[in-house]
Amino acid sequence: MPPAIHPFPYDPFQQRAIDVIESGASLFVAAPTGSGKTVLADYVIERAFERRQRLIYTAPIKALSNQKFRDFTARHPGPPGTRAGAGGNQVGIMTGDVTINPTAPLVIMTTEIYRNTLLEDIERLAGYAWIIFDEVHFLDDPERGTVWEEAILFTPPHINLLALSATIPNVQELAQWIRAVHQRPVEVIEETHRPVPLSVRFQCQNRILAGAEELKRAGYQGVEDWGRLRFRHGQRRQFPLHPNRLEPLIRELHDRDQLPCIFFTFGRRRTEELAWELSGFPLLDAKERAALRALFDELCARYQLTHDRGAEALGRLIDRGVGFHHAGMLPTLKEVLERCFTSRLMKVIVTTETFALGVNMPARSVVLDALDKRGPHGFRLLRRREFQQMAGRAGRRGMDAEGFVYLRVNPRHVSYPEVLHLLQATPEPVQSRFNTAYATLLNLYRHRGRSLLDMFPKTLYYAQTSGAQRQQGLDLMQRKLDLLEAMGYLTRTALTPKGEFGAWVYGYELLITELHAQRRLAGLDPVALAVLMTAVVYEPRPGAALPRSHHLSKRLAALCREPLSRIHKEETRFRIAPKTKSPSFHLSHAMEAWMGAAPFDRIARLCDVDEGEIVRYFRMAVQLLRQLAEMPAGDAALRATAEKAMRRINRDVIDAEAQLRLG
Repeated sequence: MPPAIHPFPYDPFQQRAIDVIESGASLFVAAPTGSGKTVLADYVIERAFERRQRLIYTAPIKALSNQKFRDFTARHPGPPGTRAGAGGNQVGIMTGDVTINPTAPLVIMTTEIYRNTLLEDIERLAGYAWIIFDEVHFLDDPERGTVWEEAILFTPPHINLLALSATIPNVQELAQWIRAVHQRPVEVIEETHRPVPLSVRFQCQNRILAGAEELKRAGYQGVEDWGRLRFRHGQRRQFPLHPNRLEPLIRELHDRDQLPCIFFTFGRRRTEELAWELSGFPLLDAKERAALRALFDELCARYQLTHDRGAEALGRLIDRGVGFHHAGMLPTLKEVLERCFTSRLMKVIVTTETFALGVNMPARSVVLDALDKRGPHGFRLLRRREFQQMAGRAGRRGMDAEGFVYLRVNPRHVSYPEVLHLLQATPEPVQSRFNTAYATLLNLYRHRGRSLLDMFPKTLYYAQTSGAQRQQGLDLMQRKLDLLEAMGYLTRTALTPKGEFGAWVYGYELLITELHAQRRLAGLDPVALAVLMTAVVYEPRPGAALPRSHHLSKRLAALCREPLSRIHKEETRFRIAPKTKSPSFHLSHAMEAWMGAAPFDRIARLCDVDEGEIVRYFRMAVQLLRQLAEMPAGDAALRATAEKAMRRINRDVIDAEAQLRLG
């Protein structure tokens, strides 16, 4: 039996997985949130270090990548055999925002960076022994799932895979796909037992109800579907509904010693409203309040937030043991809130569902503010896997004997059978989202020409489809290649200079390449290039107002009009959807001022966009500018301008690497 590297006994499923790892086989593990899958990643890393092997850890979101970098750096601060603190070159990170120690034995990467490396410079991976895919059920993410599929598909045979997933019903199907693609053994370990059991309760009719039968009787008044029951003349019958108030719910959590609590809701403004309402309840004693405030102040000083208006407002919540967390906040402020919550001094954090995606923030209880959420086509019931991901944050292993999940139920919004479905249904299977980007096709074409289409039968999409649907997937790849040929990106045998350029610009290939080919980028100064790249990456929220008039925006929009029209015309001709995104100039005033060294608090007043979104899109612009600055196919003048623009943007709160180094 291999030696244990943890101070606690392994669960049976963990021990089985460790035996597989020791045998040198690849492994796919599906287990509930909170069951201890991370222990297996730790084991692979420790054993690889012992054997002087190198490995890569991929994560679905940058926040999780950053957290893993901090965790692993603390655990492995120097070369094997050296004392702690003797060096920092054991762990590296590459996320597009941040590059630190990229040649370290362990490199944390976003899946996009790993996929790009596979396509652009696979020789860099010659010395790696393992790739860890955390949260691999992201394969069916509508926007990014294709990146995960390509990353697995193109992983070279000398690298073993450890795939970690939430509970999914088709793990055997996914493992069989990997076996078939790679011609390698892939063992599967499924675990359904959760070491900390969950107790589910309901708030309905402003009462706390202990079980499903009580919910049906007292909450739904014995009527399973309020929306369908009608009078004879077609009028909907109205049942009395008592709105769910916070006071009885928070009193229940407090009096039953079920704090700390993660309170999930589905809108940024709603998180703040609920947090302020919760701040009216006494959750901290004087000693706890003093300790939490001292921690908050220390973290604000570390992240240069002492005089930030948002931090000052949050400080008033912190004094009540409450915080909120959503994508519209400054990344540094979110970091402060996360650390306050993990201290166990903060009693309630109100957050959107992204908080459930892998970031290690365990709590004793979880509350779901609603069971339906707004989607592209109106409100829809939560999916079973979404529910499991959030509910799984309740109950801390080694600390809690039980976790508690409270569902706030409105019978007018969800039926009783829908509630039961959410609690009892089999999780949705992972489905392929394969939709190869133009840049991916260009990189593959460089090495394989039209024979790249031979890879299509190796995709998960091919394995999960048949007949007409399968043919549609192949036809789409062929039509994209035909478009690239028609627009001069490739010939029958090779990439053209346009194709070499476009192969470096993932996600925005056609517009940027066409602008470059027509010499429209060459005449831009760093400010104009920065404003244009921000417009290229920015996606307005639904219902957002039109951008304010701006002289530079007008000039840049005019610059894009003809090439974009031509691209859309070709995409229509070749029946390719969705079409290349049009630039959106909502952040132009803000970016121009930022490039002029304006302070961030002024920037936030120049646009109707949350602070966190400003930071996110400015960082995305930096990432795109870095691609332009580093691409071998670009001309020297453009590379120099992109470098200047990138450096001027990447300061203060935008500098993700500086933030990570502070941690």
